[in-house]
Amino acid sequence: MSATSRRVSWPRRLRLRATDLVDVFVYLVVLGAFIQLFPSVIAESFLLALLTAVVLKIVLEVVLTVKKATVTRLRGARTGATRAVNIATLVLLLPGSKFVVLELVALLFGDAVRLGGFWAVTLLVAVLTLARGLVRSVLDSSPAPHRDTAL
Repeated sequence: MSATSRRVSWPRRLRLRATDLVDVFVYLVVLGAFIQLFPSVIAESFLLALLTAVVLKIVLEVVLTVKKATVTRLRGARTGATRAVNIATLVLLLPGSKFVVLELVALLFGDAVRLGGFWAVTLLVAVLTLARGLVRSVLDSSPAPHRDTAL
């Protein structure tokens, strides 16, 4: 049995990409800044901050996926009822996702990690999203590294 035949093949959606790692790093940096700047945002250790950044990445990816699907359905809606349901979904999704983040972090980490309250999490998510977009735009605009084939 060769090494390539023993390799586990993950579904495309479950594969870890370089952008996922960059996102977690950006989230960790932003979360660290919030921990320093806002007394209500607490992570008792670096490992807990890192795990919180991973949880934020997962939750925000799910929220962005649902939001994009809802906006796509909203744009393609032919009836007023369908349009109203999609608008209501967006209205509930955006603030509701902040409560999901707060409750999930409380469930997973207890009192060891606190993200403040609703407004602190709202600001945190906004800054995370902006920082992620900024870093991705910088990475997308940078030229590909030159690979020297000669040793």
